[in-house]
Amino acid sequence: MSRINTALRYFRNAYNRLRLKNKDFSVFSANCNGACICHDLGLAFRSPFVNLFLTAPDFIRFLTAPREYLEEDLVFIPTEEKYPVAKLKDITLYFMHYHTPEEAESAWLRRCKRINWDNLFVLMTDQDDCTEEVMEAFDALPYKNKVIFTHLPCPNIKSAVYIPGFEDRETVGNCDAFVNACSGKKYFDAFDYTSWFNGGR
Repeated sequence: MSRINTALRYFRNAYNRLRLKNKDFSVFSANCNGACICHDLGLAFRSPFVNLFLTAPDFIRFLTAPREYLEEDLVFIPTEEKYPVAKLKDITLYFMHYHTPEEAESAWLRRCKRINWDNLFVLMTDQDDCTEEVMEAFDALPYKNKVIFTHLPCPNIKSAVYIPGFEDRETVGNCDAFVNACSGKKYFDAFDYTSWFNGGR
């Protein structure tokens, strides 16, 4: 990370924090984008979906009955990955930024208690087995505040937000990465998430 990006990011984040009026909300995110955005906004994590990811089909399954899933215990399973992996009923959670099952479970349980069910935002990307059918299923879910980042424009998907810069790939890439070395701008800044959060409830 360049010093220029570090400095410019500081001012961009400070500006967005000033703009943010709705601060008591939870983000269900299929990967780290939700947590990274909340971190940039200086917010506490009011969701267990931090430092982990799950496939797009599994995320859709979770979203169909989130309260039921979150009442279940995590069951950690043997894995060749260097991080813990757990089953939650019939879905799989990949705790990619945790070192041990105990650490992952402790963070999961602690953050489950913080969920604001009355002010919920849902975010996913077209990564991790996200097909057209999955995007259509996401679009049909009964959530007022939901967005899916896509690598190409998807006018047929109402909740799609096109993130420029990944057109030569099959999906979006790391949206938390800087677009270049001297703008302070990250890829997910193509979406005005501050206004999105302010329009919640």
